[in-house]
Amino acid sequence: MKLQINGQTRDCDVPPEMPLLWVLRDELGLTGTKFGCGIAACGACTVELNGVATRACVMPVGSVAGQAIRTIEGAPDRTVAALQAAWVQHQTPQCGYCQSGMILAAASLLRRSPQPSDADIDAAITNLCRCGTYQRIRAAIHTAAQALQGSRA
Repeated sequence: MKLQINGQTRDCDVPPEMPLLWVLRDELGLTGTKFGCGIAACGACTVELNGVATRACVMPVGSVAGQAIRTIEGAPDRTVAALQAAWVQHQTPQCGYCQSGMILAAASLLRRSPQPSDADIDAAITNLCRCGTYQRIRAAIHTAAQALQGSRA
């Protein structure tokens, strides 16, 4: 099966029911996408599928063949780059385990809602952070949104 991952076509000889997470990590060596819960509850496995935040731990790889998959290892576009800079500015991560999924979930949010409110962020970012850095995550998303708006002028 052919997968479009981070702008490259990758061939994978795996069963179509295998979760995308395990294909990324075990077959392709893209370990930035993390395993957290295995039931799509925590968001550590979040990738972007055609620009939409998607939990890879429950997504059968056969259902995503030919679609655009972005992992945290992909070259950052302007949205991801703005979020990464804001993450550093706000010293968002503590342990960092959830951050790759958080950044991709935030990127998906900013693509559809360039100036999200706190309520928009809280509704869209359902990823769990065991360190509890939610206030810094929210601040970083606002900072990235402002930077992206400033670069459009």
